[in-house]
Amino acid sequence: MAHVLLIDDDPDLIAEQVRHAFPAPGHRVEVARTGAAGLDRVRDAPPDVVLLDLRLPDRTGLEVYEEIRAVDARIPVVFVTLSKNADAAIEAMKRGAFDYLFKPLNPAQLRSVVGEALEVARRMREPAVLAETLPEEDVSGAIVGACPAMREVYKAIGRVAAQDVPVLVTGESGTGKELVARAIYQHGRRSRAPFLALNCAAIPENLLESELFGHEKGAFTGADRRRIGKFEQCSGGTLFLDEIGDMPLALQSKMLRVLQEQTFERVGGGETIKTDVRIISATHRDLKAVAADGRFRSDLYYRLGVFTIQLPALRERGDDLPVLVQHFVRRFNRELGRDVRDVSAEALDRLRAYSWPGNLRELQSVLKQALLGAAGSVLLPAMLPELATGPEPVVGIVPPAERSGLEDFIRGRLAEGTETLHDDAHRELDRVLLPLVMEHTRGNQLQAAKILGVARQTLRRRLRELHITPRFTDGSEEDSD
Repeated sequence: MAHVLLIDDDPDLIAEQVRHAFPAPGHRVEVARTGAAGLDRVRDAPPDVVLLDLRLPDRTGLEVYEEIRAVDARIPVVFVTLSKNADAAIEAMKRGAFDYLFKPLNPAQLRSVVGEALEVARRMREPAVLAETLPEEDVSGAIVGACPAMREVYKAIGRVAAQDVPVLVTGESGTGKELVARAIYQHGRRSRAPFLALNCAAIPENLLESELFGHEKGAFTGADRRRIGKFEQCSGGTLFLDEIGDMPLALQSKMLRVLQEQTFERVGGGETIKTDVRIISATHRDLKAVAADGRFRSDLYYRLGVFTIQLPALRERGDDLPVLVQHFVRRFNRELGRDVRDVSAEALDRLRAYSWPGNLRELQSVLKQALLGAAGSVLLPAMLPELATGPEPVVGIVPPAERSGLEDFIRGRLAEGTETLHDDAHRELDRVLLPLVMEHTRGNQLQAAKILGVARQTLRRRLRELHITPRFTDGSEEDSD
């Protein structure tokens, strides 16, 4: 249950709006009419999010905010103000407040801002447990597994967590890179400070700079007020930058300066701002190869990768699969109201036979679908959705009907409610594109890499990942360039 605390001396209308936006039983909304009463509630039972009026009868909102920070700096605080002159709210943002809203509250904006704040609070507080065996209690943030590669991951987290250096987490999509980032944060020296996350691939290029560094009023069309970016907002804490490999080249030089000097300017501003942020970044790309292609700055790569943790793909984790299946089944039982206590040997065999291109994220999706259709206490093979028995190599040219099916593929994934469409679509495109280019070059990988504009090792990796077997046009296997 999400807990929202509203501190406002005239809260009747606002409280009704908040309760309407975040209804029971999924949310609990409490109201305090003075700063002192609000602070007592924060100390007694820290809420997930605080909505704080800038003007209170016993003290200013900024004073109350500083005391909330002293109690627990991880609590996201959203200011509400009647004044359109937002200088005080902006000052609060510079000190680490989450956001600010104007009265009367816009319901859609209220849901959006407080919803984001609740997600931030969840990420900071949900424990990222490292467990070689199945945890006794159901923990949604557990990193489970005992294969040699995962043991190395646990050791790496332990070695670097307390060291205030940048960390780069690499691995295929869906392997659990954010869980590793949260584990590093929670076991580090900044665990009582804020933790913010930003997906560089999910934000349009023209907005990403503003999200990171903020902007001044009038900096560009639509910039109707000053915005405080993540680097300023998260000062003293940890910033997780997911899919850092998708960051535009133009923005990478500014990122490099922040890492080197811990200073930056807002977009459209001339003031140099100091910050103190630990960077944990993640990518599914081979950043070294991308840097060699000139699509990522080598100096930034070396700054980000002071310490690198490589997460194994699910298909490389051996006997971890049965433990992971038990863990997720137990977790989804509670979420979906099911009582599946065991998984049949035949069902496990089917799961083992699959290559899991979507890794843990795909395994969770499959098990959720299976539990939704389950009847009884044992998960049987018939309850599993359709799975391929194994990857089939793609040889030579792809039929024209498949080449024109990319749009249908995308529409199908959209209908399924996917959260990995970018990676899925690029994989599907490569499945069509790479065999055509390899046929054009008669299997010459060096020439194919040049046409594609990628490093040869990148091409080889993609061919291997997609199980594409290059052939010459005369049908012979390629064994050299």
